[in-house]
Amino acid sequence: MLEHGGKLLQAAREHGIPLADWLDLSTGVNPAGWPVPEIPPEVWQRLPEDEDGLIDAACTGYGARHVLAVAGSQAAIQALPRLFAPGRVGVAHPGYAEHAQAWRAAGHEVLAVDPAQPDPAGLDVLVLIHPNNPTGQTYDPARLLDWHARLAAHGGALIVDEAFMDCTPEHSLAAHAHRPGLVVLRSLGKFYGLAGARVGFVLAAPTLLARLEALLGPWTVNGPARRLARLALQDRAWAQAARPRLLAAGARLAGLLTRHGLAPAGGTALFQWTLTPRAAELHAALARQGILVRRFDAPASLRFGLPNADADWTRLEGTMKSITSHAASAPSPDAGTPSPPRPAGGE
Repeated sequence: MLEHGGKLLQAAREHGIPLADWLDLSTGVNPAGWPVPEIPPEVWQRLPEDEDGLIDAACTGYGARHVLAVAGSQAAIQALPRLFAPGRVGVAHPGYAEHAQAWRAAGHEVLAVDPAQPDPAGLDVLVLIHPNNPTGQTYDPARLLDWHARLAAHGGALIVDEAFMDCTPEHSLAAHAHRPGLVVLRSLGKFYGLAGARVGFVLAAPTLLARLEALLGPWTVNGPARRLARLALQDRAWAQAARPRLLAAGARLAGLLTRHGLAPAGGTALFQWTLTPRAAELHAALARQGILVRRFDAPASLRFGLPNADADWTRLEGTMKSITSHAASAPSPDAGTPSPPRPAGGE
């Protein structure tokens, strides 16, 4: 199993710090998510029904023609490779490593693709994360459509994971996802802060969606989660107000890290990614102060999610000032047993 962010219970046990005392910045999930209403009792008592309005809400919200709801985009990531004949699959690296693992497990030849310079030449499938997690790499939609056309010309496919797209929907390929050979993944977990509900969507041509639905089986998304997802997607006023707040918070986080010698190499509104040879040391130092961030070893880097309350921002600022000044004056750690590589799992 790959490493992911959000393992707060494990961190609390390892460091002996009560759960309530942690500042969890490890997931890239909106800390001020959509306000969840009470769920009526009858929703728990009935099987999920496709005619509940969720698909219409998703099509309208994403601007897509055809949508399939799944138990988080992770469910689609694991199932999609089984719909394609074994071939050569390019997957962005560094990136959300579950993609590569799923295609490899399904018998495909997986090739690491530089997210800054992906090239569909010689590939049957190209898998990109847009914006990329953790580098924040983005792409011109016209360029993505060109790559799709090149792949589709020989029966190939472009798969675009847009889990972090909601703050910049103008760059989405959702409106084009009905084209054969183009698959777009969306998630309610990040922007809406509903990671625990496990709701995602696959946007694609109807024939592919039908095959994927048959593979996954009935009731892949539970009834309460479907209700929350529908209501969240229909709350356009909340989304429109949240976008500028999150973009400003992302810029604020980038500034904070830069002040302490960790200028981000990339990021999105929901996280910032910084390259540093001291990633393991700084990750451990933050954890000792009850702040959990996401660490990667290839390349050595840290991903910081957004604080929420003013007290959280103040706490992060003070802790960063303390540990980075100490790290700058300490000798580089070159002794002891190195930690094992930590694949870029993500959420």
